[in-house]
Amino acid sequence: MAIETTTSPTAPVRDPLGSADTSGSTRLSTRDKLVLFVLCAAQFMVALDFSVLNVALPALGTDLGMSTSALQWAVTAFALPSGGFLLLFGRIGDLYGRRRLFLTGLALFGAASLLATFAWDPASFLTGRALQGLGAAAIVPTGMSLLTTTFPEGPARDRALGISGTLLSLGFTIGMVAGGVLTDALGWRSTMGLLSVFAVIVLPLAPGLLPESLPHSLKGMGGAPIPDRPRLDVPGAVTVTGGLLSLIYALSTAADHGFARTDVVTTLIAGLLLLAAFVAVESRAHAPLVSLPMLRRRTVAWGNLGGLVTFSMMSTVVFVLTLYLQDVLHLSAFETGLVFGVQGALSVVAGSLTPKVIGRFGARRTLVGSLAGQGALVATLLGLNAHTWSVWLATAAVSLASMFHLGAIISYGLTATSGVPDEEQGLATGLVTSTQQIGLTVGIPLLGVLATTSDDLLAGVHTVLALDAAIVLVASVLVALGLRLTQPRV
Repeated sequence: MAIETTTSPTAPVRDPLGSADTSGSTRLSTRDKLVLFVLCAAQFMVALDFSVLNVALPALGTDLGMSTSALQWAVTAFALPSGGFLLLFGRIGDLYGRRRLFLTGLALFGAASLLATFAWDPASFLTGRALQGLGAAAIVPTGMSLLTTTFPEGPARDRALGISGTLLSLGFTIGMVAGGVLTDALGWRSTMGLLSVFAVIVLPLAPGLLPESLPHSLKGMGGAPIPDRPRLDVPGAVTVTGGLLSLIYALSTAADHGFARTDVVTTLIAGLLLLAAFVAVESRAHAPLVSLPMLRRRTVAWGNLGGLVTFSMMSTVVFVLTLYLQDVLHLSAFETGLVFGVQGALSVVAGSLTPKVIGRFGARRTLVGSLAGQGALVATLLGLNAHTWSVWLATAAVSLASMFHLGAIISYGLTATSGVPDEEQGLATGLVTSTQQIGLTVGIPLLGVLATTSDDLLAGVHTVLALDAAIVLVASVLVALGLRLTQPRV
């Protein structure tokens, strides 16, 4: 199938097999920098929310009277709506205005963070977390769409997505470190308060900087919206949202309780059936939520596969290394945080280098190379043992693997959105961010449970790391073949 591309006077043409774009400038205007700041700050805030609460869970449970088994809902209550509504909100932004939905999500996220900060019982806290997730589901796809439509395809977008990807990875890492520091110094409520501070900073700046982005087909004379809007694909929205909610619930619950529970099995089957129904609905819909021809694009399909693998497998590595460092090497939470602090610092370095690599080799080759590098470095972690010197191997290997992981994050986003028309960018970025959320959700339940249920934790960690490395390396080969990078360039 031919790859469709769009060009403009400011968007240099990129080789369809992913070769470099050597023309153009990455210099951004002052306004572009401010737009990038607003969008990246919002994405960083959401990434921070994925991890900042983890270390605080025991203190939170004691304060609010939540049992150990109930604490999983502090994470699941956020993951369910944030992953389940991504595609739906991405399409709503396409049809009714991305800036409007972005601002709504930002306001909801900030208010929900305040509710979680001042929660007086488990119900009020979990309500705040669920509303945070709903706000994140609006912020992430619309923010990414605004970024890809503001910065034309080429060096400017490469640089913008490089900065965004760096902050995404850094936000997750900083959240792990900051969660422990804030909880020890100010209590668990400060972790939620930090998120509301971010919202208060970003929200006043956004309206004056971000342009509205109604599709041209929905605009009349002078750019005014016309009343004949395409209708939202309601059956598609119901099936995909229900399917994602069911799947995320099943996998999140299985991470703590295993796959034998009735509710896990039931919701897992329901999720798969609803997603199958979604595909059937979309094949017949007049205005589908997801364009199946888009999913047949090589760049979209294989780019998202690369993203799914890099997110799910790296989150698994971080999870099992946290267990290893604290339960095998007996490091403190602060010392463990320092290990991941090095990882975060090198991610920043990778964020500055990756756009240059993409400029020379192209996004698709960078994606394949990054996956291969990530898998190879994870494999070196099989040398970990119970001796304290292993902390140096763990620090070096996970930090270097994270540099390749960051390269994969940036290049998969570019690959999966390249050549997509502006009016479908919300859909394309919705797929990208859904891949991200699902990847963060499925890796730990599918592989991490092998470590937590093993009689010998170190042996369980080795098993997980071996499978993790193998999956990433196989994915790098499959993505290369899928993007036809093994064919001669023309």
